[in-house]
Amino acid sequence: MNQKEQVRQFIESNLIVFEDEADLKDDDNIFQLGYVNSLFAMKLLNYIESEFNVKIETDEMDIKNFSSINNIIALLDRKLGVTE
Repeated sequence: MNQKEQVRQFIESNLIVFEDEADLKDDDNIFQLGYVNSLFAMKLLNYIESEFNVKIETDEMDIKNFSSINNIIALLDRKLGVTE
């Protein structure tokens, strides 16, 4: 399972959606869509740091970095020095 799939699986397992199936796209803003709550932000931060062995610095704790699957992966790529 790659990083994007791992992050997607974590987010989908923590959605607070009452629809049978939420169609979460990689660029969907999970906070604007109301799919998650503020407690989830801390849970997501802890997950990212522990699962990917990175330290998120204070200046990186911008909600924009965590608002979508693609933004989370971009942050991880920067933290892990991944280049395309």
